[in-house]
Amino acid sequence: MSGKAVTYSRSGHVAVITLDRPGSGNVIDWEVAQDLQEACQQANQDAEVYAVVLTAAGDVFCRGSEMERLAASGMSLRDALAKGNGAARFEAAGVVAAIDRPVIAAVNGDALGQGLELALAADVRIASSTAHFGFPQVKAGLMPADGGTQRLPRIIGKGRALEFVLAAETIDAQQALGIGLVSQVVPAADVLKTALAFAQNAATKAPIALRYVKEAVNKGMDLTLEQGLRLEADLYFLIHTTADRTEGIRAFLEKRKADFKGK
Repeated sequence: MSGKAVTYSRSGHVAVITLDRPGSGNVIDWEVAQDLQEACQQANQDAEVYAVVLTAAGDVFCRGSEMERLAASGMSLRDALAKGNGAARFEAAGVVAAIDRPVIAAVNGDALGQGLELALAADVRIASSTAHFGFPQVKAGLMPADGGTQRLPRIIGKGRALEFVLAAETIDAQQALGIGLVSQVVPAADVLKTALAFAQNAATKAPIALRYVKEAVNKGMDLTLEQGLRLEADLYFLIHTTADRTEGIRAFLEKRKADFKGK
């Protein structure tokens, strides 16, 4: 699938979703949001997709949303809504978070405002050494509105998240690594390659197990420990009913690479 704003491709069991508006800093507008939703749905509906890489064209990941840009320029809400197809916000992070396969964000450049919220919706973030991260919304009288206030504390902790959002300052890739916002920092030329290697390695594993692990971790964050342990046990027992589990045991005993089918 190729759209004006987002491209989708698949090689083997890895899908790549690319924001493709480098001239605008890959800012999220109505068209980007719509194309992104379509691409994420396509990944979710393709049984051959075991892992997804989210990235962007050019040397910027995403510099926020069109509404954030207009608000920062001092434009009135009425005029901003008129330019934004009547939408006060464009959902992007939510559709990425709804992908039930592992999602690796290849953050090839600055991720600011809603662009950072988009990266936070991924499961793993690999950043370019030239990338910067920040939530500047409060400077324009706004606040993160696409999951930033909820996902950031779950990733870096409540105290650091509040400090980060309230300060409205940007940090570089090494600082992001230090607080756990990203898991790896690599040279700009290696970001996509590193993310693809991670996704391809994940895609050699049993796809049902990958989805269940993601479900256990994400849902478990909102449960008590006892409830989370019960969820983990339920999913563990379900895995034992799959053909992939049988194949995994046979491959181990026969000392060969498993041929998982996602069944």
